Amino acid sequence: MDRINSKILAKFRYLIQIFASLLTNIHLPNFLKGQIYRGGGKNFCVPGLNCYSCPGAAGACPIGAFQAVVGSSKFKFSYYISGFIILMGVLLGRFICGFLCPFGWFQEILHKIPTKKFSTKKFKILTYLKYLILLVTVMILPVVLTNKLGMGNPYFCKYICPAGVLEGAIPLSLVDKSIRSALGNLFTLKFTILIITIVLSIIFFRPFCKWICPLGAFYALFNHISLFKINLDQNKCISCNRCVKACKMDVNVRKDQNHNECIRCGMCISACPTKALKYNYGFDKESENKKILEETK
Repeated sequence: MDRINSKILAKFRYLIQIFASLLTNIHLPNFLKGQIYRGGGKNFCVPGLNCYSCPGAAGACPIGAFQAVVGSSKFKFSYYISGFIILMGVLLGRFICGFLCPFGWFQEILHKIPTKKFSTKKFKILTYLKYLILLVTVMILPVVLTNKLGMGNPYFCKYICPAGVLEGAIPLSLVDKSIRSALGNLFTLKFTILIITIVLSIIFFRPFCKWICPLGAFYALFNHISLFKINLDQNKCISCNRCVKACKMDVNVRKDQNHNECIRCGMCISACPTKALKYNYGFDKESENKKILEETK
């Protein structure tokens, strides 16, 4: 991608987020019917965090699908789901978080509410929490803690994920009286988590993505090797640090353009006055050649 495409992609990211969210939840009439789409599309995963129980959901959530497999009594290994999210990680990394995830877009909408905003730089230690959640609630507990039939619970989806309440429980209960009457303590717990997430999203930029989301944690592991990257041309950089100030994910863009926390949102690209930053897709042969030349000097 050249510089012009990079600027355009960064500029129209919000529209891409809207389109991706609508495409992920294409079955809009189901919201009025109070029904969940159960067609063939649900055999496949969408790249972002989007609840299976959302009436409009066109596919399965990678995290929910993974837990459903590892928690089953016949579990061996989730080849398809693991392969899918690894492939997405290699192809796009956390570009998925910044452009394609409906719940990420939801947090950004909340952050646009006019009120005092706070930086999350002092809470960087919390960014490691999502890796712990990925390891414990998604990978370990569904396998280790099982019932008499050898089945484990989808612990993250069942006890933590606020997207399930927002996209599934609330819209379904609004239409279906029987679902509404069946809501209990578990709904209260997750609804409380959702409210906390909403409040934090208004004053902090994407707190769920930064601190909680296990899918974001998984994609983050591939950020440095993914084919989709942000590159910095040191010859054009004037060390103004506008890119660093523009980054709401607390990444020092000048030092590491492909940090685990970078969601490829392009705010740094838009802020750069000299067009030193740009998106790149594929193997960065230019940068590799520069490194070789520097090493041979």
